[in-house]
Amino acid sequence: MLPVAIFRHSPTEGPGYFAIFLEQQGIPWKLIAIDEDEEIPSTCDGFSGLCFMGGPMSVNDPLPWIEPVCALIRDAVAREIPVIGHCLGGQLMSKALGGTVTPNPTKEIGWGSASIEDTAIARDWLGNFAGKTGTVFQWHGETFSIPAGATRLLTNAFCANQMFALGPHLGMQCHVEMTPEMIATWCEQWADEAVTVDEPPGVQAPETMQQEIPGRLPVMRQLSEQLYSVWIRGLRR
Repeated sequence: MLPVAIFRHSPTEGPGYFAIFLEQQGIPWKLIAIDEDEEIPSTCDGFSGLCFMGGPMSVNDPLPWIEPVCALIRDAVAREIPVIGHCLGGQLMSKALGGTVTPNPTKEIGWGSASIEDTAIARDWLGNFAGKTGTVFQWHGETFSIPAGATRLLTNAFCANQMFALGPHLGMQCHVEMTPEMIATWCEQWADEAVTVDEPPGVQAPETMQQEIPGRLPVMRQLSEQLYSVWIRGLRR
């Protein structure tokens, strides 16, 4: 089977549980470290799917790799090769598919909840989670619009567009790939993020985030496994 290409945009925002899940399913993957100036493929030939991780930058920044990544996403969508995006990755997907990325009304940092839509497409992606509330992890200050033809899957009070699906493609504003190690590392960067926060309701302190790992992470694992299980159905084999 061809590998899934996983694009990393920041050294501290690796594939986390997404890569663990692929390995558990016997699916190969290849890391492409954009943060180390690795070359971005011009086409998705050679890959069964594409995954884009998070990062501290904005898709609106004048970075040389933004447009090549967007072109690669469009190539995959045109050929129905599944794409999945986590946070920045979801924003890249929205931008590539004609959406916009703008400042969110407030930052979201830490554990939170999101309401899961109860539609046919949401039920296909989320099964028994549809119509309920799910546990997610957040770390963002911007938000994407839902691209034309896509369907919103998750929403919450702080950020309306938490997740969208378009055929076999899944874009997420939230993080469902977190591991305890990733959370600990990100908490070290908390002061840099929270210093500009004007409205704290959507922001947790590092101590709270880590204290809630035992109760929150296993619940989010169920959600991530549901989403990833549906996503891998479309992989080119």
